[in-house]
Amino acid sequence: MNQKWYCESVRVTESMSKAGCPYDNAPMERYFNTLKNECTNLYEFQTEEALYRRVEEFAYANYNHVRPHSFNAYRTPYQARIAS
Repeated sequence: MNQKWYCESVRVTESMSKAGCPYDNAPMERYFNTLKNECTNLYEFQTEEALYRRVEEFAYANYNHVRPHSFNAYRTPYQARIAS
């Protein structure tokens, strides 16, 4: 199935940066790299549900409330959000 056709069939607009401009997706690429290195690659999951629970716990508890980020002056995303 053609990607453009599929997106049109489900009424989704593709969002692509210009060729040679890799910076648009850098924050998500960094997040998924961290997710894999600090969460999913460290455990063996018996069920899909166990994987989902662990990823949710990592994203909402660890990543947003515990883990500081250099971009946020070494505050957690939660601290940066409530400080502004």
